[in-house]
Amino acid sequence: MAEDAISGSNDELATKAGNYFVSNYPPFSFWKPEFVPSFQDALARVPDPANPLGLYVHIPFCRQRCHFCYFKVYTGVKAKEIRTYVDAALHEMSLYASHPWVGGRKPKFVYFGGGTPSFLSTSQLEVLTSGLQKFIPWDEAEEITFECEPGTLTEDKLRFVRDLGVTRLSLGVENFDAHILEVNGRAHRTEEIHRAYAFARSIQFPQINIDLIAGMMDESEENWVDCVQKAIELDPDSITVYQMEIPYNTTIFRQMKEAGRITAPVADWETKRRWVQYAFEQFEENGYRVGSAYTAVKADREVSFVYRDELWRGADLLSLGVASFGHINGVHYQNEHDMDAYLALLGKGERPVYRAMVTEPQERLVREFILQFKLGYVDRGYFDRKFGVDVTGAFAEPLDRLREWGFLKSENGRIQLTRDGLLQIDRLLHEFFLPQHQNARYA
Repeated sequence: MAEDAISGSNDELATKAGNYFVSNYPPFSFWKPEFVPSFQDALARVPDPANPLGLYVHIPFCRQRCHFCYFKVYTGVKAKEIRTYVDAALHEMSLYASHPWVGGRKPKFVYFGGGTPSFLSTSQLEVLTSGLQKFIPWDEAEEITFECEPGTLTEDKLRFVRDLGVTRLSLGVENFDAHILEVNGRAHRTEEIHRAYAFARSIQFPQINIDLIAGMMDESEENWVDCVQKAIELDPDSITVYQMEIPYNTTIFRQMKEAGRITAPVADWETKRRWVQYAFEQFEENGYRVGSAYTAVKADREVSFVYRDELWRGADLLSLGVASFGHINGVHYQNEHDMDAYLALLGKGERPVYRAMVTEPQERLVREFILQFKLGYVDRGYFDRKFGVDVTGAFAEPLDRLREWGFLKSENGRIQLTRDGLLQIDRLLHEFFLPQHQNARYA
């Protein structure tokens, strides 16, 4: 890492296009179509009994596309198109159900993500969820998460989701100001946030999470302070705070490219980190504890993130739907990222996998280390038990650099980040990438 990145040059602090957030490892740009046969081989192997199974279902539909969104989403779809997709996802599940890797296993966690899972009607959700459970019942799941856009929620839909067994409802609030929501392309408005949250709380979801984004277009210091206060007043069980980034496949990037701009029209990194630090301090003063680089959880409540924690420990993930990402027996895979291609392969009775990545033991070690570091610490004993590796030796050079930069301390057998380090962990994680993955495009 260049020295000016540590001193905080203007160039480093500006928000530019690209993927800042590290969600997996090795980088997605190393996943290739030619590795798909290795995915098929992995699927035929008996799973490691130490690895729990998770299920992810991608719902790629939204009322409108947010200007900062980089996920595969479709807008303006009709009920018939949704039913076609639901039937395809169920068919995809059927192609996995009889394989040794899946057969008889029950998921420890289930995650409905998007897009907007709550875009589906109650009847559409009924077809999807009842169909899935015929192949992979989740009656023993510790956690079922369901992502929502507040404006798509009715009381009947929330009751259905609650009866489905959802343990964590995740509301994509992002901001409480109607102007900020509109400028950034969000479909919901302030009153819909409060209406949806109040009813969800009244029917006693075990855990309600709200998302906020620091540094959206037109966001000001005053607005951010107000958002933090409004989040505290809602009193959710957990609050997730992301720092705005501009990946290449977003509306904002397209507009930047057309205008010949390099710097994105959003807050710079110094401002975003300062805002997240302010939010964390306010949350801590109001009964929350910081649980990761992005989350604050109510300290006196039973709050968990099974999906996150198990994936960061190498769990298997059966992932369904267009463009979705999964992980089986040490092999990463992604489905076809185009709807027509996804449906066409399923129409031929083939699993719709587009690309894959076979990981070596060293890559799996790095993956778990960097992902778990997002918690603010890593437990040396965990890596010694699982990999037979002393991470203080294996990662001595990058750890020494972080310590020299003032981002690291050692405490009670843990390698602990300072708060400053935690606030910029995603850029620091690249220090731990293997040489062949350094300086490569992430996605």
